[in-house]
Amino acid sequence: MKTLRKIDPQIYNLIKLEEKRQKEVLEMIPSENYASSAVLEALGTVLNNKYSEGYPKKRYYQGNAVADSVELLAQDRAKKLFGVPYVNVQALSGSVMNLAVYFATLEPLKGKIMGLSLAFGGHLTHGQKMSASGKFFKSVLYTLGEDGKLDYEKIEQQAIAEKPDIIVCGFTAYPRIVDFKQFAQIADKAGAILLADISHIAGLIVGGAHPSPVPYAHIVTTTTHKTLRGPRGALIMVTKKGLEKDPELSKKIDTAIIPGLQGGPHDNQTAAIAVALLEASSLKFKQYAKQIVKNAKALSDELIKFKFKLVSNGTDNHLILIDLSNKGVNGAIAAFALEVAGIVVNKNGIPFDTNPPFYPGGIRLGTPAITTRGMKEKDMIRVAAWINRAIEQVKNERLPENKEERSVFMKDFKKRALKNQELLKICNEVKSFTSKFPLP
Repeated sequence: MKTLRKIDPQIYNLIKLEEKRQKEVLEMIPSENYASSAVLEALGTVLNNKYSEGYPKKRYYQGNAVADSVELLAQDRAKKLFGVPYVNVQALSGSVMNLAVYFATLEPLKGKIMGLSLAFGGHLTHGQKMSASGKFFKSVLYTLGEDGKLDYEKIEQQAIAEKPDIIVCGFTAYPRIVDFKQFAQIADKAGAILLADISHIAGLIVGGAHPSPVPYAHIVTTTTHKTLRGPRGALIMVTKKGLEKDPELSKKIDTAIIPGLQGGPHDNQTAAIAVALLEASSLKFKQYAKQIVKNAKALSDELIKFKFKLVSNGTDNHLILIDLSNKGVNGAIAAFALEVAGIVVNKNGIPFDTNPPFYPGGIRLGTPAITTRGMKEKDMIRVAAWINRAIEQVKNERLPENKEERSVFMKDFKKRALKNQELLKICNEVKSFTSKFPLP
C-alpha cells in the first residue's frame, strides 16, 4: 500500500492498526472471518471503476464485456457449488438479498412472512417489526422450545393457523442442525414458499459439515462472508423445486434487484465472490468446514466443564450461545471484559431473556475465524480457560436496575476493566498464542 501511505497516511495508519488488531486477538464473532489474499486482491482492482447496470448481455451501459464474463463466471460457480439452476450474485448485502425475495414474491402490506423471533436467534430481515421486512409486509414470528431448540410441531401448528406466504428458516444464533426437510413439510402444509437463509452456515453446507436445504427449499439465500470466507456480498438462489412452483421466479428476483432495489452491481465484489466460490470448491475447504465444527464442539465441551450454561446444551455447527445468568453477569459486561482480554465475541440475547436489549443475558461466539488461522481441538482447551478466567474477573459486576444509572455504571466499569491486571495478563498470553497462527 505504498501509494495509499503516501496519499493518505491517516487512513493507511488506521488500516495497519486494524490489521494489527486482527493479528493479535482471538476473533470469535461467528459472523466474521478472514478472507484470503486472493479475495482481497480481487476487491481492490479496476473492476471498481465500472458501471454495469442490468445483467450479462443486457446492460444499460457500453463497455461491459469483461463485467459480463466476471458475473457469468460467478453465477456458474455458485450453481455448481450449491447445486441450483439459478443464482443472482448482485445483491450488495444480506438485507438487500432477503428484501429482494420478499418484493419478488409478496404484495407489499399484504404478504405475510413467518420467521424466527429476533429474541430467539432470528434475523432482522426475517420479519422483525423494526426492519423493512416487518414494515412493508405483515409478519408473524415463531420461537424456540424451552430446551433452546426448534419445536417443529409447534411451528407447524402456528404456520397452519397463520397461513404465511413465506416461511423463513434461517438463523443468526442457533447452534444446532436445521432439519430443512421438516421445514419443507411445514411450508407445504401451510401453502407457503420456503426461504432458507443459510448466511451463517453456507460454508459448512458446501463443505459437507451441515445438510443442504437445496432439495427442500424454494429459495436459498446467503451472504458470502461468514463461513464461506468471501467478501461482503450475497447470493439469491432458486432451486428446482422453486422453479416448479413458479417458472417466473428467477425473473421476478432479477427484477426485484434491478430496477427494484439497486442500480449497478459492484463488479469488484462480484469478482471476489467468484474467487471465494472457487476456493470453497476445494478439498482443503471441505476439511476446513469440518474442522470448524470439531473446534466448536471441543470448545463447547470445555466451557461446560467450567460450568458455563450453553443454550441447547451444546452445538452442532460453528457457533455457541452462552447464557450467563448463572455467572451473575450480563452479555455487555462480559463482551467488553473479553475484548480487553484479547477475545472478541458479541453480546447476544438468549431465549426467554428478561434483560434489557442493550444489556442482554448472553454472549455469542464461534470458531470460523480461529479455524481459518489453523487452530485445532487441542487449542480450544486454552481458549476456554482464558474465557473462564476473564468472566471470573467480572462475575460480580451487577448492572443497576435504574436506567439512568446504567450508563454511568458502564463508563466506570470500562475504565476499571481497562486497568484490570488479570484481563491484561490474559491479553498478553493471547497475543503470544496468536503469533503462532498467521492470518491468511
